[in-house]
This record gives sequence, structure tokens and C-alpha cells, in this order.
Amino acid sequence: MTACPVPLHQRSHGAAHVSLLPGPAGARLNRLHQAGSAKAFVHSGASGPEVVFLNTSGGLAGGDSLAYRLDLAAGCRATATTQTAERAYRSTGGAAHVTVRHEVGAGAHLDWLPQETILFDSSHLIRETVIELAEDASCLMLEAVVLGRAAMGETLAEVSLRDTRRIIRLGRPVMIEPLHLGTEALTAGPAVLGSAGAFATLALVARGAEDAVDRARAELTEDGVMGGASGFDGKLMIRLMAGDGWPLKRQIMRLVSALRPGPLPRVWQI
Repeated sequence: MTACPVPLHQRSHGAAHVSLLPGPAGARLNRLHQAGSAKAFVHSGASGPEVVFLNTSGGLAGGDSLAYRLDLAAGCRATATTQTAERAYRSTGGAAHVTVRHEVGAGAHLDWLPQETILFDSSHLIRETVIELAEDASCLMLEAVVLGRAAMGETLAEVSLRDTRRIIRLGRPVMIEPLHLGTEALTAGPAVLGSAGAFATLALVARGAEDAVDRARAELTEDGVMGGASGFDGKLMIRLMAGDGWPLKRQIMRLVSALRPGPLPRVWQI
């Protein structure tokens, strides 16, 4: 009897690159390149241009790759986000790879506020996010992860996430945060996730960012969310954990509204 061949699944690959220059509304589009499943569009927001990245494949599975990049010229201010939550699906052949790289020019400011990443059972995701800051540049960076969809009764028995976030100023590291979430972490107890089904990190890197600690702590009022804020040396770090993604999202929205001028990104409106 001849063995059936292993089916080869079509993989999804995409890359989107946006660059902004100074303009009458704070910044204007200079360059837009997109390929494969990655797309980007720019529209005017109340506090400057908003760059929205999206993955038209609808999610990530093993072997897929996705790359987003934004170059923000000196003196510009912009918000970058994703159109919806990213989904990492069950992998049958290695990891999905996501690379995010943003460059922020001198005196410019970037709010990198992607919507949450939802991990499905047996997903395998490797992601690296790098924000390079020039002199006097600043940024607000968010990363939120949801372990399955609680409303659908989903639980994870197996998962692999390697998520590295780096903020660099003039070639020197300002923040380096490597995370490896494996299957053992799902049942490791209070020392790791406990009963949390969602978690997030907010990092503000700017001159005087540590002065916003009290403001951030005053916003940590969402029921069902545990959180803490600390500030030092031009950085504000906020950690959040929740039973599921919905209360976490409400808490994040409250914090982001307190830490940046103007309304939330348009695609966040619920």
C-alpha cells in the first residue's frame, strides 16, 4: 500500500512599509509599499495621521510571515495600529513569524498601538518588535495577548509564543523585553499567569515619562484586571493581567486615553 503524501499548504507572506514626512497636518505620506497579505492605509486623525496595518489573510499559521514598518521623519507625530486583532492559529508546520520595525526621527513621537493578538490552541508564533528612537524622539508602545476566546469557551492546552520587544535610542537599548510563553506556563500557577487569560504591557518612553506614574495608577480601576505601574529614567511601564480580553481592552483604552492627547485610534472604536 502506498502511503498518502503529506499535503502542502499554501503559506501567507506579507510586508507593508510606510514613511511619513512633515506636512500641514503634522505629517504627510512620503512612501507606501505593500506586498502579499500585508496592507497599510493612512488617514487623518484628531491628533495627527493614523497608519493602519492589516493582514488580509485573516490570521497566522505555521510557516506564515508578516512584516510591518513605519519610518517617521524628524518632528512628526503619528499613531500606528492594526485594523483588528491578529490571530495565531493552530500550527502544523513550524512557527509563524511577525517582524515590526519602526524608526522615529529626531523630536518625533510615535504611538504604536496594535490591537490584541489572540493565541489559539497549538499556535506557534515568533514575533520581534523594534522601535528605534533618534535624539529627543519618544514613543508609546502597547502589546496585548489573549489566550483563546473566552466567549467561545476556548481553552489552550498547548501554545508557543516567543515575543521580543526592544526600544533603542541612538543605538543604545532603552527597553528590552523578551517573553517566552510555553505550554508549561498555562498551568504554572500564581508565579506566572495564574488564572489570567489575557495580559498586556504599555511602555511610554519620553522625557519626564516617569512623572505620569500617578496618572496611570489612578486609571487602574477596571474590575477583573490586575495592574501595576512604575516609572524611572524617562520610562513608564504598565503591566496588566485579566481573566479575559474584554476587561483588559477596557482598561487599556482608559490608560491610552490618559497617556496621549486626542481620542483613541478610529479603528478601535467599539
